[in-house]
Amino acid sequence: MSNAPLPKKIDPRKLADRGVRIEGEAEISSFPNLVTMLTDSQSTISVDLQFDLDELRIRTIKGNAAGTVNMTCQRCLEPVEILVEANFNLAVAPTEEHSKKLPKYYDPMIVGEEDLELFAMVEEELILSLPIVPYHDDCSVQTSFGDEASSNKETDFDKPNPFSVLASLKADK
Repeated sequence: MSNAPLPKKIDPRKLADRGVRIEGEAEISSFPNLVTMLTDSQSTISVDLQFDLDELRIRTIKGNAAGTVNMTCQRCLEPVEILVEANFNLAVAPTEEHSKKLPKYYDPMIVGEEDLELFAMVEEELILSLPIVPYHDDCSVQTSFGDEASSNKETDFDKPNPFSVLASLKADK
């Protein structure tokens, strides 16, 4: 499939047996959990996945999903454009026990008898690729608060102490 709409559900076992490649674009609004972390849902994600059998006859899913999304900058609270990219190197396993026997260079994808929801799989990987703290590299927010605070301390010594009146009352007794 080339630049066709991405299927919602797939059987990775059948696709791997046939060596199918899925390429396409997905609207960011198709990923509801990811959208909650973004400032808008106006971008698209490019997906390129190759389903195959490796030399050990293990069903694999390799490829990537990438796009540009807008998150909230944690310095200035304005939108910041973030490039997200998820790389896939998965081995399809029917059970948890089978996944433990897979080579360590694969991440296991446990798929029972049901079909795999392609969007959910891609969404989880994209969420994992998001930065923990998004920010602009050249944010215009003032980040050097220490200099201003030290200049105020100099002027604080010039002001009279408002409690000096209380000290004079105590001295009178």
